[in-house]
Amino acid sequence: MRQITPGELLGLAADIDLEAERLRRLADDIAAVQREIEFDPQHARLFYENLALKLHTFYTGCERIFQFVAAELNGAPPTGFDWHRRLLERMGIAWQGRPALLSPASVEGLREYLAFIHVVRNIYGFELDIERIADLVARYPAVWRRVEADLEQFRAWLLELADQISM
Repeated sequence: MRQITPGELLGLAADIDLEAERLRRLADDIAAVQREIEFDPQHARLFYENLALKLHTFYTGCERIFQFVAAELNGAPPTGFDWHRRLLERMGIAWQGRPALLSPASVEGLREYLAFIHVVRNIYGFELDIERIADLVARYPAVWRRVEADLEQFRAWLLELADQISM
């Protein structure tokens, strides 16, 4: 890990906090759309397209945090055709003096969402597999809880390190 200042660590913690708050709001939005499906099953396909976009947003929000961490603590995010996968994998390992951002369970849980964002980006909404979306939505709360706990643990490490460095 490169030499970093307490201010940079606190800034990274604030960036993670802001993005985590957006992800919490997204969790509320996903639950609201699920209620709409129950209330209006006639238009379920439209709601599933909406959920697909929200699941895409969930992963890209997580990935934004990974990019913050990689830029500040690793020097830069990975590059190349498979940078998304490599970035996720790197967040699951200790790297150059920093602990892993994600637990193995979180990395495993997020892999399917990473694969799904590529589907959402490359097909029409009416071509989406509703069963796959429903499965990802069903898994989402547990995956998000694990990721959220990992983020909080990592944030605590950042604050502790900032405090140690400033002494």
